[in-house]
Amino acid sequence: MIEWIKDNQAVVSVGVSIATLLIWIIYAQLLYLGFRRQRTPRMLINRGRKKDLDALCIISNMSQEAIYVEYVLAKLETSRGTVVMDVTEFEQEVPEEHENSRKQVSIPHQELHENTRQGPLLSGEYMHIGTFRDLVLRLAYEAGIPMHGSLPDADIEFTCLTIELIALYGPEPRPVNARRSFYIKSNEDGATLVPTSWNTRHGISLVSRRRLSKMVNEMNETNFYMSSTIDWDKS
Repeated sequence: MIEWIKDNQAVVSVGVSIATLLIWIIYAQLLYLGFRRQRTPRMLINRGRKKDLDALCIISNMSQEAIYVEYVLAKLETSRGTVVMDVTEFEQEVPEEHENSRKQVSIPHQELHENTRQGPLLSGEYMHIGTFRDLVLRLAYEAGIPMHGSLPDADIEFTCLTIELIALYGPEPRPVNARRSFYIKSNEDGATLVPTSWNTRHGISLVSRRRLSKMVNEMNETNFYMSSTIDWDKS
C-alpha cells in the first residue's frame, strides 16, 4: 500500500485536494443555509380559538429577529367587487347599526397594545388583531354594504378575506410582507373560514421588496385608509 502511494503520489495529492475542496464547499453551504435561515423573515397569520368568523386573527413572528409592524391591511372580496382597508389602527367607535350583530368575543381595546397594531413584535411573540367578524363588519360598514345582522343582504355575498402584514425585519432597509387569504363559506350556522393555502405567503424577494417600498411611500403620502370597487349597479 505504501509503495503504491509512493508510486502514485501525484494522483493521491490531487485526490486529497479535491476531497478537501468538497468538504469546504459543503461546510460553506451549511454556513450559508444557516445564515439565510436567520436572515429570512417568517410571519404566520392564522385563526385562533375558533374556525368561523368569531375566530381571532393571530399574527406570529417566527423569525430569528424582531419585526416592526408598519401596516395591517384587510381585503374583503365580494360578489360585487372588493374592499381594501388599512386596519392598523383600532376602530374607536362601533357603528350603531352593527352594534347588535357583534358578539362580545373581542378583548377590550384597553387591554391591547395601546390603540394601534403598529409596533415591534419580538421573535417568538404573537398578537391578535381582533376577530375576523370585527374586520368583516368594519370593511362592510366603511364600504356602505347593507348588512342583515352579521351577514350581508341577500343580493351580495362575501367570498374571501385577505390579511396582509407589511413590516420591517431587523436591519433590512426595505419592508417585507406576509399575506394569507380565507374563503368565507356561508352556512346555516353563519360562516366558516377556510384558508386558501396551508401556509402564509411572504414577499421577501428583491423585486417584491422594491414594490412594497413604493407602496408604503404612496400610502404615507396619500394617507391611505380605504379603497372600494363595489358595483351597486351590477345585476
